[in-house]
Amino acid sequence: MLLPRYSDITHGLTQRPARISPKYFYDQHGSQLFEAITRLPEYYPTRTEMALMQTHADSIAGTVGPGRTLIELGAGNCQKARTLCRLVQPACFVGVDISADFLEQAVQGLRDDFPALDARALAGDMTLGVALPDDIPRTGRLVFYPGSSIGNFDPPHALELLGHMRELVDDDGGLLIGIDLPKDVAVLEAAYDDAAGVTAEFNRNVLRHVNRLIGSDFDVGQWQHRAFFNPEASRIEMHLEATSDTEVCWPGGGRRFEQGERIHTENSYKYPLPVFTDMLARAGFAQAQAWTDERGWFAVVHARP
Repeated sequence: MLLPRYSDITHGLTQRPARISPKYFYDQHGSQLFEAITRLPEYYPTRTEMALMQTHADSIAGTVGPGRTLIELGAGNCQKARTLCRLVQPACFVGVDISADFLEQAVQGLRDDFPALDARALAGDMTLGVALPDDIPRTGRLVFYPGSSIGNFDPPHALELLGHMRELVDDDGGLLIGIDLPKDVAVLEAAYDDAAGVTAEFNRNVLRHVNRLIGSDFDVGQWQHRAFFNPEASRIEMHLEATSDTEVCWPGGGRRFEQGERIHTENSYKYPLPVFTDMLARAGFAQAQAWTDERGWFAVVHARP
């Protein structure tokens, strides 16, 4: 029986073109693959953001202030939270991620590194809104959303998600968020189609995850990874392309895909900084301060109501 919470998958698969939400990349194996992607030579965002935060550590710490309740959305391996915890020494940390087992392991590592920190793991889908435990203070909250993941959402959905973040904080709270800035197309495309094929495996793994979730019978070997920059939309697009005609079935439905037909799995928008700060203002974060790297490839933005 298909669980109602996965009806978005079957709905997306029956669209033309078909689509799968990128949130389904992150089963246990997908989370491990993404961690491997962040270490690839072509994948600049993670190391650029980390270097940026180290370069501007004193300024970021002074702007954010100490003793906050730190809430990281899409926490993953918590590596960036570990860096931020050293800077601002929060009293409490809540990591939120859709991949529950991977998150719990990461938060346990954070507890080991910071014994005095009240560190919690909260499994959940942040796109549906986040309900924090009742004992998490509302005052002094800092929502942390690093890694340019906001770019995975179309602008209207990105604005909606920023609105959810605003709902998590009071007027004394804030948001610290990473965004990937526009740059040379060759640099962008290499970052999403690496020579070792790790990103290709990450993309195809979503089909294995979908098979488990909805009982479908995708043959992963019949799909190839495609990634390219769409200049009109200022975004990288990732797709899975059928290498031959194939029929895919799931309980209560199915679909035939022709050779060359694609499933759209991810977008990654590259926002100019003024465009993004305007979006923040529309979401209720009226004040923003940004730090960028020397090449202007990436920005970390602190925003307040």
